[in-house]
Amino acid sequence: MTSHHYEKDPAAIYASSFSIIRQEAGDALATLPPSLEPVAVRLMHSVGMTDLVADLRFSPNAADTGLAALTRGTTILVDTQMVAGGISPRFFAQGAALSKNRVLVTLNDPQVSDIANEMKTTRTAAAMELWRPHLEGSIVAIGNAPTALFRLLEMVRQGAGKPALVLGFPVGFVGAAESKQALVGEAAELELDYIAMLGRRGGTPMASAAVNALAIAALGQSDKPM
Repeated sequence: MTSHHYEKDPAAIYASSFSIIRQEAGDALATLPPSLEPVAVRLMHSVGMTDLVADLRFSPNAADTGLAALTRGTTILVDTQMVAGGISPRFFAQGAALSKNRVLVTLNDPQVSDIANEMKTTRTAAAMELWRPHLEGSIVAIGNAPTALFRLLEMVRQGAGKPALVLGFPVGFVGAAESKQALVGEAAELELDYIAMLGRRGGTPMASAAVNALAIAALGQSDKPM
């Protein structure tokens, strides 16, 4: 029988992973604001890519604004159940402050299909109509649908509540790059703080990893070796 020799200690695997990321991406990470560096590292860890910094875009106060929102307790609005599933409940179970946050996904609400038909759009974009009561001061994490990010920008422009932070990570070949470029281009005018990954890359792992990174920072913890 073949015997494979591999690391089995979870703590060692964890420490080694983040050490490798910092070895490979150290110069690029050094160009980021200190508050954003842990987010970038978690993004790299989530997809196994250490070349992400060149495509990372963010508003100057993005990470600090996200930390403040989580500390006071807010709604984390996500576009799909997969993104919700990737947000680790163990981080939010630590400490009274983070326990006040809640994750909300409306995609599977029975009303969504009818709204999508009426609006002639995707279910993901239509589901955001149910976000309206929760948008002000929220954290929005979009890890799948470009139409959701486009629709969010339309809603804010039309007077909907402004999220505290938008995490823009739609993925794919149709509209993904364009939706994130729209976020970057319109954020200052709409007074939105954001973190986004330009181009086609993105997805559930990145969106949920960004939320987890902010939660870890809000707890005062770090993946960085002492």
